[in-house]
Amino acid sequence: MSGFTFPLLTVTAAVPAIGAIATAAVPAARRTAAKWLALAFSVATLALAAVVTGRFSPGGARYQLTESHAWIRDFGVRYELGVDGIAVVLILLTAVLVPFVMLAGWHDADPLEGPVPNRRWRPTNGFFALILAVEAMVVISFEATDVFLFYIFFEAMLVPMYFLIGGFGDRAGATGDDAEEQDARQRTYAAVKFLLYNLVGGLIMLAAVIGLYAVTARQLGTGTFSLPEILRARADGRLHFSTSSERWIFLGFFFAFAVKAPLWPLHTWLPNAMTEATAPVAVLITAVVDKVGTFAMLRYCLQLFPEASKWATPVIAVLAVIGILYGALLAVGQRDIKRLIAYASISHFGFIILGIFAMTSQAQSGATLYMVNHGISTAALLLVAGFLITRRGSRRIADFGGVQKVAPVLAGTFLIGGLATLSLPGLAPFVSEFLVLVGTFTRYPVLGILATVGIVLAALYVLVLYQRTMTGPVKAGIEGMKDLKVRELLVVAPLIALLLFLGVYPKPLTDVINPAVKDTLSDVHRTDPAPQINAVAKETAK
Repeated sequence: MSGFTFPLLTVTAAVPAIGAIATAAVPAARRTAAKWLALAFSVATLALAAVVTGRFSPGGARYQLTESHAWIRDFGVRYELGVDGIAVVLILLTAVLVPFVMLAGWHDADPLEGPVPNRRWRPTNGFFALILAVEAMVVISFEATDVFLFYIFFEAMLVPMYFLIGGFGDRAGATGDDAEEQDARQRTYAAVKFLLYNLVGGLIMLAAVIGLYAVTARQLGTGTFSLPEILRARADGRLHFSTSSERWIFLGFFFAFAVKAPLWPLHTWLPNAMTEATAPVAVLITAVVDKVGTFAMLRYCLQLFPEASKWATPVIAVLAVIGILYGALLAVGQRDIKRLIAYASISHFGFIILGIFAMTSQAQSGATLYMVNHGISTAALLLVAGFLITRRGSRRIADFGGVQKVAPVLAGTFLIGGLATLSLPGLAPFVSEFLVLVGTFTRYPVLGILATVGIVLAALYVLVLYQRTMTGPVKAGIEGMKDLKVRELLVVAPLIALLLFLGVYPKPLTDVINPAVKDTLSDVHRTDPAPQINAVAKETAK
């Protein structure tokens, strides 16, 4: 049929959605079949994401592989998709991580073994179907260029995440009736807290979305949610926000994204959710779902509301630095392995948000690269930590010691994941963190200096964690700990390989990211600060 364009972006999001339905339809007794079916759909999604990446041209149009169809005509809502360089790398990150999440959680929904009966029904097909549902919603959130379409999936992904946290939570330490009931209450609390925080943010964003529609309807004659159309109307002078309306609508969007990100002081749901979820689901939360918040700051806050973004930048940058230091300081004092990693992630998201709002090309490129690198490094550390916790049946740091003597491969991979978390040179996060700090320092030197303290604290909490769990005498309960199995090595080895590769050669990602960052800075009318040359240097030059 002439004029037909293959809807690659739609198919990329539809495959995991279809996979979720197909996996959920597998009979509950056929656990293994459900696992392999879900894994096959996740690998197919990865293949499609690779095609999207290959089809994207960094030197081409800003939004590529676009699709646009009328949806709800009376309200100006369109089914409109398109990807820029930032969206492409995040879609690829999501598609890469989900198969590893599934492999790592291969037995997380199996019945409990041993003397403790598994009284709660934990359907394996439901567990893997929910993971695929989250992937589908995250992917289409990165693809959407219609604000209302984005909002629908931004909120809808909360539902499967709620059930993954509350219904399939961490079972470490469930050694009796009372313990299992207490764990169930804690999981429910964490799931409800996650849902309520994000729902409140979403409701505030809904009010802002309605406000955006009202402004476009009043000035353009017809309301629209299309991001490209709004940007064109602003560029040619047909659409103009008053100062107060732009600031209020910006705050509505930013609040929802800051909760999702999470930015201090809206972060308190994350430690509970990550601690009570299984390690693979915790990876899904912090390495995949939370990236939608920081991505949306770049795509919607900065592009739709450039003046309000510049107005709010000093406060947001200060909050980001507080988040860096707060998260790192609390990570130092944690006694729970997963809770420590959760606070470390809060610190890392502070770096990402600081880079976004420093509004320099180095900082924003670093922030986008940080989203990818943080996803890989946190996945590596969390998944190895999950293997460790499953073996011991405890998350308490004090219950470990001397692991490297009985499980050296497990200890070694844990160390590499930890070193990546503290941004050791040669590993992927170092490049992104360095770019954020350099780009921030050129515009906000004091904040740049304060942010570097977070690096020192990261070295402290990571190395102390490794020392307490992996070195020293072998503690009781550790003697018979088994090293990583083949399936677990298949999860960890590719992530470590990516950390090493991107640590020495990040160019494939930066080549895709940089043009999109340049376009975003152009939207907010920002250029990189000119180098400052002191008087002595000027005289020397003469």
